[in-house]
Amino acid sequence: MPDSSEANIAAADALTLLLHNQHAICAAIEEVTKWLSDNGARSSAVNAETAMETLDINAQGITDAILRLRHS
Repeated sequence: MPDSSEANIAAADALTLLLHNQHAICAAIEEVTKWLSDNGARSSAVNAETAMETLDINAQGITDAILRLRHS
């Protein structure tokens, strides 16, 4: 069984990959949001912007957790 330090590193590494995925998803939503806005679907664009805000908030929480794991 890995010690606490090894487990923290593994968890931080996994969270880092999830954070990278989250950034990629946000970038894709941003492109779709621009397309929606440019093509007259403003209400859908607003919904997509709200989703991006949620991703940003959660990304900060994931970043904080990664830092705590890496420093413990």
